[in-house]
Amino acid sequence: MANNTTGFTRIIKAAGYSWKGLRAAWINEAAFRQEGVAAIIAIAIACWLDVDPITRILLIGSVVLVMIVEILNSAIEALVDRVGTDYHALSGRAKDMGSAAVLIAILLAAVVWATLLWHHWR
Repeated sequence: MANNTTGFTRIIKAAGYSWKGLRAAWINEAAFRQEGVAAIIAIAIACWLDVDPITRILLIGSVVLVMIVEILNSAIEALVDRVGTDYHALSGRAKDMGSAAVLIAILLAAVVWATLLWHHWR
């Protein structure tokens, strides 16, 4: 299924597909909505804090990384669910690995926030 669209039209179509994916994640994934609200709050706090630009970028970037990994995890789960609802060890493993990736991203964000804020206020 080759796509012959090029140039600016391709960029516009790609943006539309991206928007469709974000919308699908928001509508169909409770975890994405919860993490999205947390991300908005965290980004607002990062912008409000009196920190240097690099620290602000690290704070915001760690939260955005969680959102990216959650979208990828949701895509894996949707694909596995589309293949079939019967239990299969590989399907379970794929979903568990996606969930583990989200957990690692959340832990990384927590370490980044704790470390940077601790250094900022000590």
